[in-house]
Parts: sequence; C-alpha cells; structure tokens
Amino acid sequence: MDYFDFNVPIPELDQTSAVAYSERPGPSGSIPVTISTAFQPNVHVDNLRPDIVLTSSDNVFFYVCLHRLLAASDNGFNSLLPPPSVSDEFTPVIDLPESADVLNVVLHSIHNWDASCFAPSYETLSAAIAVLVRYGMQPKRMILPTTSLFSLLLAQAPLQPIDAYALAASYDLGELAVAISPHLLAYQLPSLTDEVSKRIGAVYLKRLFFLHNGRMDALGRLLLHPPQPHPETPECDNEQQRKLTRAWALASAHLVWDARPDLSTYLLQASLTPLERELSCDLCKLSLRERISTLVMEWSAVKVSVLIMKLRHVSKDDLIAENHLNGTTSADQL
Repeated sequence: MDYFDFNVPIPELDQTSAVAYSERPGPSGSIPVTISTAFQPNVHVDNLRPDIVLTSSDNVFFYVCLHRLLAASDNGFNSLLPPPSVSDEFTPVIDLPESADVLNVVLHSIHNWDASCFAPSYETLSAAIAVLVRYGMQPKRMILPTTSLFSLLLAQAPLQPIDAYALAASYDLGELAVAISPHLLAYQLPSLTDEVSKRIGAVYLKRLFFLHNGRMDALGRLLLHPPQPHPETPECDNEQQRKLTRAWALASAHLVWDARPDLSTYLLQASLTPLERELSCDLCKLSLRERISTLVMEWSAVKVSVLIMKLRHVSKDDLIAENHLNGTTSADQL
C-alpha cells in the first residue's frame, strides 16, 4: 500500500471527551506523519471535507467523513466514534488496533471504492471482514456482487480456492461461494482438513460434495448412451456395429475411472475420438462423431457451481451434521 509523508498539524484534543484520542506532541505543533494516498485531508466525500482521523497500528493516518462511518456501522465503530456534535468542534483522532493494509480495505469497502490497485492479500481481506463485523458492519450487506470487496475476494479464488470458499461459507455469503466454487472442481476433497471443514460448515460442505459427486454422476449417465446404430448395409451389419458399442463402453469405463470433476471438453473428445481409427464403416464414423459432439455439448451444460439454497430452510440433518463438525451433539441444541 502506498502512503504519503507530510508535516501535518496535529488536531487539538478534547480532554473532556469520553473517546480516547491519540496525543502526538511535536515542535511547533507539527510532526511528520504518514497519510493514506486514498484518504487524504483534501479528499472530499459527498462534497464534504474529512472531519475525523483514524490511525492504524503502524501509524498511518486516514482522513474520513464521520457521517459515512456512522451510516455504515450499527455500533458506532464499536463505540469508538464521537457524536457528530463533538466532531463539529474539532477533528478527532482515533487510534485503531488494525494495520494500515487492513484498515485501508475496510474503509474502501465502506465507501465501495475499488481497492484492487493495492493488491491486498487473502490474509488482509480475511482480517478486513473480521474487522467489519467488529465495527458493526454485516458482511452480507457489505459484500454483494456489485461491491469492490466481492471482486477482491473472488480474485483470490484461482490462487486459494478452498480458503476463499471457506471464508465465504463462514459468513454465509452464498453468492460469493457460488462464484468461487467453479475453481474447486480440481480440488481433492479427501485432502480437506478438519479445521477447514469446520470453517466451511455442514451446509456449504454438503453443497461442495454434491457439486463434485453430481458432476461425476452426470458424466457417467451421459456416457451410458453409445453412438446411434445405423441401418444395416452390406459392409456393416449389426454385429459390426456392436463392436463400436463395446468399444464405446470400454472407453467410457476407463474415462469415468480416471476422470475428475474438472474434466475438460478437450480431454473428453481426446479420449473418445481415437475409437474412429478402428472403424471401417463411414456411417459408423459419422455416428461416432455426432455422439461425441452431442456429449461435449451435454457435458458443457452440466453445472459447475454450487447451488444457492435458503439457509433458513436448513433441515434437521444439516443441523446435526453442523453440530457434529463443531463437536456438539446435544439434542437441545437442535
């Protein structure tokens, strides 16, 4: 993250305020400070100048508008924000325990500004969501498909798909989980640890297993249908055509045995097209090509993401599984 270093006058402190403001004395009332490039003193929001300063644990200053923070937070930023009347008299400076990278993502999310230029890591984004919760902002309200934070989290999916999915699941971010799930088609489910499984939770874990198993079941069903036979000809009778059916069945069995949920259409074609080399009948070759072409289209239509289901309609079996993951089995908790 980029910052500016300036000599900035420190705001006067209200010693009677109940909010703890940081006191930073220096020669002539000014000291060198590090200021966020996005949240500077001269950046206007809603045609208003910043009227409050937030400082990170690594001493970076963020100049923001109090009304934006109050509107976003349900708990007054964990009761750290002064009332607007206090802010009108002087510029409060509030020390926060978060690092500048995390606080930068939080403030960009509040304003729905694009923070992709800062390239925040997965760890930073994960910490930022926890901070949003602490400061009275619900992730389901802050992380929507139209928000910048949604895009930042989705950008982590190719690099850390299971972690990104677990993060979305832990906050019940269904649309984000759906968007991330195609990146999990290549993930080996047996490698899931207990810790990650608990973070995901029973409901989203079941969806992930259903996605993998559903695609493999769909592949098996699609391959059950061999190429269509054609009317007998002097060169190719029913017995000759049954050879193609047997060859298709054998190739399909090998394909299903080795296939994974992320099987590509290219590999699907490459596994079945060689059957044509064993055929001498042009009609059989045409039937094989048509069946492979149809199969590719059918496989492309098989869903590649988990389904969104209303969690308010979770079954008792789901709750039992959730409690099992969390190590609780009491019937009273159901």
